Amino acid sequence: MATVLMCRRFPRLSRVTAFSTTAKRKAERGSSKSKKEKRDKPGAAKTETESGATIQLLKPQDYRVLYNPAAYVKGRAGSQQLHVDRDGSQALGDTFTDPGTAQAPQTFPTASSQALSPVRNALPKPRSSTHLEQTILAKLYKEEAEKEKREMHDSKEDPRMFQKGRPEYRSLSCDSSEPAQTLPAEEGDSILQSVAGCEGSPGILTDYFLKLSHLPAERRAALASDPRFGALCHRAVTAIRLFSTPDLIQILKACVPLAVPASHPLLNACETEFCWRAWDMGLEQLLLVADCWRCLDRSVPSYLGILFSYANLHWKDLTLPQFVQLLYIIGEGRRSPADLAQKVESTILKHLDAFTLEELGAICLGLFKSLSGISDHVMRRIADRVSLQMEDMSTYALVNVLKMLRYTRMDHLPLMRELGKVIPARIPATNIQGIMHITLTYSSLHFFDEDVLAAVATSLPSKVSYCRSKDAAKFLWSFGCLDYEPPNEEEFYSSLIKQLHAKFHEFSKFPEHLLTALLGLAFVKRFPEELIDFALREEFIQKTRGSKYELNKDLFTLGKSVEIECPTYQGSRLPPQLCQEFTEMVSSFAEREIYVRPEIMEATSLLESMLGGPEYVKNHMILPHTRSSDLEVRLATDGHPIPFNFKDPVAVKKLKDMGVSLTDDLLSQLIQGRAHNRSPTEEGNEARIPGRERGDAAGTPCLGGALTAGAKSQAEPKPGRWQPREVRLALQVSNRNHFCYGSRRLLGLHCLKRRQLRLLGYVVVEIPFWEWFPLLKRSRSEKLSYLHYKVFCPVLLTGAG
Repeated sequence: MATVLMCRRFPRLSRVTAFSTTAKRKAERGSSKSKKEKRDKPGAAKTETESGATIQLLKPQDYRVLYNPAAYVKGRAGSQQLHVDRDGSQALGDTFTDPGTAQAPQTFPTASSQALSPVRNALPKPRSSTHLEQTILAKLYKEEAEKEKREMHDSKEDPRMFQKGRPEYRSLSCDSSEPAQTLPAEEGDSILQSVAGCEGSPGILTDYFLKLSHLPAERRAALASDPRFGALCHRAVTAIRLFSTPDLIQILKACVPLAVPASHPLLNACETEFCWRAWDMGLEQLLLVADCWRCLDRSVPSYLGILFSYANLHWKDLTLPQFVQLLYIIGEGRRSPADLAQKVESTILKHLDAFTLEELGAICLGLFKSLSGISDHVMRRIADRVSLQMEDMSTYALVNVLKMLRYTRMDHLPLMRELGKVIPARIPATNIQGIMHITLTYSSLHFFDEDVLAAVATSLPSKVSYCRSKDAAKFLWSFGCLDYEPPNEEEFYSSLIKQLHAKFHEFSKFPEHLLTALLGLAFVKRFPEELIDFALREEFIQKTRGSKYELNKDLFTLGKSVEIECPTYQGSRLPPQLCQEFTEMVSSFAEREIYVRPEIMEATSLLESMLGGPEYVKNHMILPHTRSSDLEVRLATDGHPIPFNFKDPVAVKKLKDMGVSLTDDLLSQLIQGRAHNRSPTEEGNEARIPGRERGDAAGTPCLGGALTAGAKSQAEPKPGRWQPREVRLALQVSNRNHFCYGSRRLLGLHCLKRRQLRLLGYVVVEIPFWEWFPLLKRSRSEKLSYLHYKVFCPVLLTGAG
């Protein structure tokens, strides 16, 4: 029955099994997988996180995600009361709001009302039942409203929370909150009536704007269509040069609560005038005006350029609050003044211990949004302080630090370990965008922490309706990149795939999100065919050409993975000419950057010497779409290397009957002698080679090992595709970037590659960096001996036959 339900919801999800096989697959994996994951993790062993029951709250496709700035609380409060809101993180440039107007309040979803049916049936009196139902519904409505409040994100207000920490920011920033004292609507009408008879003196006009900005919110909203207000604005534009600078600033500040549109003629006139006056203003005034422009959501690149030049000349005069406010403006303006970079770093180090934790978060967010580079030394100093005070830091500020840590690719182990202790308990009360950035930090830094990922997976299904296409894509990518399938994997993945369908309309504008999501799914052997068919259509491929990201490699990886792992797939495919174009592009890069790496060149040279020449080994990409090299070797099952890497017809003829003859004695020495006389260290390393852990226990060639009862791809191995007595070896000279940080856990792309090599009939042989790199400094004979064992491993030869 579970299988039937799965097929109804996702009729073309390429999988061998559905929900009904989950228990069986987990039983087959048994304790060996859990032991492996504990060994792979850099920290201590972790316990499994149980998935609790959740009520799915449905949202319409065009639901607008906002945020309530009152949600900021300190870390300790959140650990004591999980229902208290916590903040998330989202750079302004990443914000997506669906087209159309905001939606009306939702009626309570069916899923939640169904939970009330047992209570309803148990009550004997209809009147009492109605009253109790209303009481329970009111409570559920309140809980839903609180949940919505937690998930809302305000891209204008959230980054400004640091301004609440010091009184000095009052003179540097515009308070966009409701005025403390409101003006009666009647007095507002009186002011507007008097505009016609007003002589237009600057003082009176300034007073009018200030008073109107104190009207009730609904009355202020009506001013935009009031011709009397338009006349007032026209008067101000006419007299713009007569205003004193303080009065002009007051008018600009009043425009914020009045919600004057960013393109209004009054703001055009104000911007021009402030650009003229900038060099006669003080730094405090310049920062305040810049903050007003931010609150008005108006782009003012010319003004910001003047501000940055002024700050550069008066850098020594900047106070700590002015410096933080300047970095906030730099971030919101998405501009990174190159001439300020060195001064910014030295000032951060100067005030590092004096910054509040919220200010540190604001600094990191400003640097992140403006794509400002920062030295490893400065980032490490920031991370040092955060790792010591993380408990007292709001989640929003902490996430901003993680963004910059991710941007600089900083492997700060103390911070990541402390994060693993602090963040799991905060996950349930963190909004979806904050959780996404936390998860993305782990995957970007290749840092595997099961406690954090399990907490994310447990909380996400009940929050998934708040995911934008970007959020869903990043979650899928992160879990796939780290090759982690959580305890609630079926619920986790099915909810995210469902959300991808719900956000389908966003992929036309953001094609990169669909490819990110599908690759993350492919890493863990999940192939939703409707989405793949859409992604490989000509129309979508054309959309990727217009993206600011390079998406050709992702298309190539997805298209070729579907060919190998989904043999029954009938949807769209990449055109052959595109595949050829992408192959040439990737191969050209590999020739310049990959094949010439010392560890690969050394292994190639030694294998050629050992096997009898360059005809017996080929350094290339067997699967170009996986973007990493292989050393291919072919053996007859009697132990003879087979020449195959022919450069031209002459070489083919000359080498037709050539080969390295291995006598029984020599083979015995290479196989049995080497196998029984290895050092304990070598035996320990051999037992932990990831490629073999994913095969059977003994490391036999896994022609069918990738498809256990719980596998999710359709592909079946096709042995015998080549010569019946031939074994094709794909030797993997790996490096640290193929594994999770500080572990021997392969990343998702490399798991995908090895799986697909096996499906194509190759025997995958690992030459892991922790064995090969130390050998590079050893004698030639030791390296040859090591490679002899790898190529002529008795288990490989026996199993391949």
